[in-house]
This record gives sequence, structure tokens and C-alpha cells, in this order.
Amino acid sequence: MARDFRSPSRSGSGRIVELCARSCDAEGGRKDKPGGMFVDRNRLSVDLKADAAVTKPAHNHCPKPMSPMALILCRRPRSGGRLALPVLLTLLSMLLAACGPREETLTLAGATMGTTWSVQIPRPPLPEALDQVALAEEIARVLAQVNDRMSTYQADSELSRFNAAETTDWFSVSAELAGLVGRALAVSALTDGAFDITVGPLVNLWGFGPEVQASQIPDQAEIDAALARVGWRMLHARTEPPALRKDQPDLYVDLSAIAKGHGVDLVARVLERAGLSDYLVEIGGELRGRGVNAAGRPWRIAVERPEPGRRALLRVVALEDQGMATSGDYRNFFVLEGERYSHTIDPATGRPVAHRLASVTVLAERCGDADAWATGLLVLGPERGLALADERGLAALFVERIGDELRITESAAFAPAAGADD
Repeated sequence: MARDFRSPSRSGSGRIVELCARSCDAEGGRKDKPGGMFVDRNRLSVDLKADAAVTKPAHNHCPKPMSPMALILCRRPRSGGRLALPVLLTLLSMLLAACGPREETLTLAGATMGTTWSVQIPRPPLPEALDQVALAEEIARVLAQVNDRMSTYQADSELSRFNAAETTDWFSVSAELAGLVGRALAVSALTDGAFDITVGPLVNLWGFGPEVQASQIPDQAEIDAALARVGWRMLHARTEPPALRKDQPDLYVDLSAIAKGHGVDLVARVLERAGLSDYLVEIGGELRGRGVNAAGRPWRIAVERPEPGRRALLRVVALEDQGMATSGDYRNFFVLEGERYSHTIDPATGRPVAHRLASVTVLAERCGDADAWATGLLVLGPERGLALADERGLAALFVERIGDELRITESAAFAPAAGADD
């Protein structure tokens, strides 16, 4: 199904956030933890203790927003040892669904993978044995472990050490890393290489990796040299014992197109082990929702129009026990000599994608899978991507940029998975 939006395409920013029918003017106590982690007990009574290792006065600045369309605004600390009161203001031009009573949502948040994570847990009372601070610490620990295993920005991570190893022998890694690489390679096979976690040399060449941003367009010789180091078929993973192997020593693996979604899945697992069945998890815009929000309704997520510099709603998704990820060309790009270059690289050409597809949103049982498929379908483009989504039964939303207009196309499985757009 396709729809045309006739309003002019302007610039915007932001991506996805739970929708509220009124501004969320939530006041509550806050406990700061190292690395920016905090527990926001919205209107829940909090008795502060003198233990400075656990609680401390809030500063006059805030951690990064919990999602690209939300801001945390902090007031100055009150006298008497009270913590500053955070105010969550959801910035939407259309407010669609009740947030539920402010006192009925617990928010945990922090920093990870160069972005932020957040967890919303509705409708206390929570399980009696649940220690909220310990839960936040466990989430932060799990996400730190993901970085320790999969970061390309961290020189001593498992993945960085594998990339640096000049060998074609099996390289011992954690079961988690081997398993995720295996899942990524499966998506690579199904997309005929459009999703390729060995594309890192090209990403770096075009200035979008951990190396210095490009100041000029690479010439064809440089692209060809980088392409010689790219190819998912040159990478192998096994689970018993867990290890990775490359066919040429300079193969470079980058999991950034699947790691955030994987992190979401791990956080969801932590919550479920703690006895929680209603929650919304977000890492850098990738999400998983289960159960209901504080109003007793499915989590309703706004997909934003893919327009740099402008925030406007495109489609509403009811996120029920599934993950959601969006890949687009409108957040990370550069303009050089009047030409716009996206961070999404086509492994077949060695160049940024040049078709009209602006963004792809995918719903899947696991957010990591949604994350990988969103990238693969974006690289394939509107025609091949939609055909593959329908062939595989994927719930996918495609947004094309046609002149000053946006054209939306949904795969056959998307509407049933996303619910009514109201």
C-alpha cells in the first residue's frame, strides 16, 4: 500500500518516541550513578540517604535525551538535600495517546554505545523483590559488556582485537559475539550481501567510522582498494567452541548496524528475568515494547518523517511484544561540493546509496534482527527491498523521497504488525 504526503519536504530531526496526549510534566526523585545512569521515580516518594556513593545532588545539566524526540530539563536542586526534579517534555506536533498517570511510570536511563538507553516500566507496584537501583546497575553492566565485546571504538574490545589479528586461523571469542556475527551473516546471505558487517573499510574511507571524517571524495582507486577488503563470504563464525575466522588477515568487521538492536534485546531479557512483563526499552532509537503502558494500552510509537532539521510525525506503530528499528539516510551524512553523501554504504559499489529511499522501519520479534534488516532493505532500495520484505514476510515501512514529497509503502506484513495508524 502506498500513500503520498503532499506537504513540502523540509528539514527536521528526531525519530521515535512514545506518544502522549498531553505534555508529560513529571516530577520525581532522581538517583545519579556513574556514567550518567539515573533512576527517575515519577511522583514516587523517595527518601534520600546520606550515602554519597548512591545518591548525590543533581547537577544543573542533564544526561542526553532518552530518545531523539524527548528532552530532560532539570531544575536547580532544592534546599534540604532534595534532588533536582526532572521534567520530561515530549516534543510532538500531534499528541495522540494518554501517557497515563505520571506516578505510574518508572524510568531508568543512561549512556551506551555513543548514544543513550532508556527503560520505561509502567504501573507500579513493581515486583516486591525488585531493587530498582540494582536493576539499573545490571542493565548498565550488560550494556558495558556489549561494548567490551563489540565496539570498534574501543581498542581492547573482542571485536577490535579480532580485527587487529593478522591471521586467518580461528580466533576465540565469546559465545555472544560469535552468535551475533552468525545472525548477521544469515541476513547477509538473505539480502545477497546488501547487509554486510565487513563494509567497515568503506565506511571509514567515506569518513563515517571511528577514523577521521573524509575531507574529500575518495577516488575510484581508493574505493577499489577498500572493496578488496570487503565481503561477508570471507568471514566465518562457529559456536562450538565460539570463534571467528577471516579468509584474509585485513578483513574488518563492524557490528554497528546490529549491536544497538542486540543491546535492546539483552536489556529486555534483564527486565524479564526480574519478573517484569510490561516495559519499553530504547537504545539510540531502536526499541522493544512488551505488554502495556501506564494507561493500559500497547506502547504507541511515532515514526518520524525522514527530514533533517524538522520533526513531524509520519506513522504510528503499536509496539506489542516486538522490536522496532529504523535505518535512514537523513541523520548521518555530509555535504561536499554541493553533493549529499549518506553514511549507508552499498557494499556492491563501494559508494553511499544513491536511490530515492530515505528510511526503512522494520518490526521483528528480536530488535537485533529488525536492526539488521532495516539496514539491508535500505541498501537494496525501494523496489528490491519491498520485494524481499514481502518474500520473507517482513513487516517493513519504506519511505521514498520524490522531489519535495514523501511516498510511503508498506510491506504486506507491516499493517497487521503495526496496528491501525490513528
